[in-house]
Amino acid sequence: MSLSSALLTTAEMAEADRLTIAGGVPGPVLMARAGEAVTAVIQSRFTPQPVAVLCGPGNNGGDGFVVARLLAAAGWPVKVAVLGARAELRGDAAVHAALWTGPVEALDPAILDGASLVVDAVFGAGLSRPVTGAAAATLQSAAALGLPVIAIDVPSGVHGDSGADLGAVRAALTVTFERKKPGHLLLPGRELCGETVVCPIGLDPRALDRTGARCWENGPALWQAALPRPAVAGHKYARGHALVLGGYPMTGAARLAARGAARSGAGLVSVAVPDRAVPVYAAALTSIMVRPLDTPDALDALLGDPRFSALLIGPGAGVSPETRLHALRLLASGRPVVLDADALTVFAADQAALLSAVSAGERPVVMTPHEGEFRRLFDGADDKLARARKAAAASGAIILLKGADTVIAAPDGRAAINANAPPSLATAGAGDVLAGMILGLLAQGTPGFDAACAACWIHGAAAADFGPGLMAEDLPDGIPAVLRRLGL
Repeated sequence: MSLSSALLTTAEMAEADRLTIAGGVPGPVLMARAGEAVTAVIQSRFTPQPVAVLCGPGNNGGDGFVVARLLAAAGWPVKVAVLGARAELRGDAAVHAALWTGPVEALDPAILDGASLVVDAVFGAGLSRPVTGAAAATLQSAAALGLPVIAIDVPSGVHGDSGADLGAVRAALTVTFERKKPGHLLLPGRELCGETVVCPIGLDPRALDRTGARCWENGPALWQAALPRPAVAGHKYARGHALVLGGYPMTGAARLAARGAARSGAGLVSVAVPDRAVPVYAAALTSIMVRPLDTPDALDALLGDPRFSALLIGPGAGVSPETRLHALRLLASGRPVVLDADALTVFAADQAALLSAVSAGERPVVMTPHEGEFRRLFDGADDKLARARKAAAASGAIILLKGADTVIAAPDGRAAINANAPPSLATAGAGDVLAGMILGLLAQGTPGFDAACAACWIHGAAAADFGPGLMAEDLPDGIPAVLRRLGL
């Protein structure tokens, strides 16, 4: 899959650079293009004003020297500081440092005197140790003075692959090249980057493809072609029959999930609930059918109906032996299954039973844990992207690890990072709607990874459309407008 939404690790981007250079584009030319791109973005956002360009000892610093030279040539007052000795610069950075004819100061907070704008070209995305010493003091002084910081590639101290904060200060604007990196989207990196602008610098498209990137920024280009489109001569069963197992006395969660499934296009949605809960559900749901689970064998009887095409358990189910048993029965049914909330927590003391049941079939299984639920089941070490990928590989399930930087990971190594969720989604019940939306897409035959990615992005778009004051109840009714924009 070749998409501009691919996220390249620092190693993958370095390989794309290497292949482009090996193909005949000199390294100094690529560096010049990078500096030109940063300069153009700065000039488009700011009027000429005193600028302090902070250069590091590597290629990021070389980019900074290009920016300094071009801004000075355009009449901007520019001061340059370098970490270490200018004479110690090597390779492409040394080439462009030599083209700067102005003075070069030692990197120190004093370089900020009189500046109203700062260009952070100290460290790039490959930094793996904390920012300390003069670099840290200067960047922190810029933040304390309230000076806008424009970061090249990433803010110095943001880990490009994980988004970890190694001592960064927040940039107003980050300019990166060709493709974003995971650290531009994973928190806290995303917030530290401020606005991120991606600029082309002429890397060979074949080189970008040959990196083998397996992670993308979640968006329609990734999954839109896989979404179901109702046939003119279709009928409700052709659009799938989704089944939600509801709980009692917590009835709202399953109802929200059922409405999410229906609004996502499932032809029919049923909720199966304990007998005593039927009146509660029936009073609140009209087009969604309510089925009683009035005997121990009632679930098996329901699952005997082959028209149920996807199943969900977890929202409001309760942490109980019954929920555990029901989850195992759904997994044994051979149909696509979504496991959320309580249906994950019930296996906290017996992860092996869950993983064995998930791996026993060929159907997609999607797990939608938040961080607490995830840590009860899986290894909590490593960054969010790595953790989700490891859990997907170990379980055989698609893992949707929720948060403001939700990660969706498939067992085969594919992953997506979602970045369109507004803060208003931090509200009770929003996750239940999301689980239902995944269910609704699975019920229509959407592949598991595509269903999880699409539901997550549509969920965020619906929330953004609604704006402030969002409640979970508002989300299902916002789904149709997003689907219309997608041409469905």
